[in-house]
Amino acid sequence: MPAYSTNMRLKFPILALILEIITIALFGIFVVYDDGKGDHGDHDGDHHATNGTERSPMDLYPMFQDVHVMIFIGFGFLMTFLKKYGFSSVGINLLLAAFGLQWGLLMQGLWHMDHGKIKMDIFKMINADFSTATVLISFGAVLGKTSPVQLLIMTILEITIFSINEHLVASVLKANDVGASMIIHAFGAYFGLAVARVLYRPGLRNGHENDGSVYHSDMFAMIGTVFLWMFWPSFNSAIAERGVTQLTAVINTYVSLAACVLSAYAVSSLVEHRGKLDMVHIQNATLAGGVAVGTCADMQIQPFGAMLIGLVAGIISTLGFKHLSPILASNLGIQDTCGVHNLHGMPGILGGLAGIVAVAMGKAEGSAAMQAAALASSLGFALIGGAITGLIMKLPFWGQPPDQNCFDDSLYWEVPQEEGEHDGSLAAAENSKNKTEA
Repeated sequence: MPAYSTNMRLKFPILALILEIITIALFGIFVVYDDGKGDHGDHDGDHHATNGTERSPMDLYPMFQDVHVMIFIGFGFLMTFLKKYGFSSVGINLLLAAFGLQWGLLMQGLWHMDHGKIKMDIFKMINADFSTATVLISFGAVLGKTSPVQLLIMTILEITIFSINEHLVASVLKANDVGASMIIHAFGAYFGLAVARVLYRPGLRNGHENDGSVYHSDMFAMIGTVFLWMFWPSFNSAIAERGVTQLTAVINTYVSLAACVLSAYAVSSLVEHRGKLDMVHIQNATLAGGVAVGTCADMQIQPFGAMLIGLVAGIISTLGFKHLSPILASNLGIQDTCGVHNLHGMPGILGGLAGIVAVAMGKAEGSAAMQAAALASSLGFALIGGAITGLIMKLPFWGQPPDQNCFDDSLYWEVPQEEGEHDGSLAAAENSKNKTEA
């Protein structure tokens, strides 16, 4: 089958090792330890507090740990809802994140070089994890329909494009987006949706037998939900100015997430048959408040303002899963496996709009016009970059799975035989032996 050459024995190891060797070479040329003496630019990288007391280079490490847990456990387990795709959800998540954080540190560091070197510190490690988050969001849109080789290609291209947009938003437009509603969540979602549209599979128009969950897979996905929900205040405040501003970001995210849970549960019960709750809504829409409050997280919007944002985010996210996802699939040919449009896309836009309003009301310094330009830039780079990336990923030699093997770990993984199948094969063997003896 020339269009679906899924054997990974050569193409995947060769690509993975070549990418890592190139990355190591670039690290050898450009990356050094931060000595605390250089120019750290405008991203709060100095090691001295405003009151003159020296800060420890490890001050941000607890925040980094929280973000790291979100990337590797939260995102990974959130995608384990598919009944036969758990290995890939967690395993490929680890692969993409491990490579993405290396590539992200290089791509972002190129904009903040000190005498030709990228000085590596905890702040840059946090931002590298942030760049990886965009890839993992996009991964959710194409989950189950792409090969590891395709996803490594997507990681290189997406993080490169992301770093350009991030520099434009933060350094040129000087827009506020401390929790990255626009530059991570909206960007990652619409980049993934553009890729999914280009990789549209007519054969999956009516669904697939493995594109769904079972009881235990939904329980595993809830592990990801709970980890993300618990650590999201750190995600939104990690790069905020330390002190009261960082505390503000934590508080706003904390209350926005709490309000979002109530609205997501309420709307899920309202739209489902006989008022029952839908696990898909609970796994995803309860997190939308963290996404939507990101841009305003460090602004003086007061706790009730953050709660209103969370309330609205929970509503639109749940309604999106119930009504909008089927429309995107049937009318626009966008097969969004994880519903990233509902968790990251629409709440990310809501966060961008909230930021425009907050800046216009004087809740933070800046320009409402620049906030709007930042949102437009993020969406534009995402859609155009995603479409180009999708065209490259569509080339037939990347090992993409055929339709009948989508959402199935066994195509790319050694999968242990299930207990029931094992018992059945033993019984069949014993029965055959008895017949032979007779």
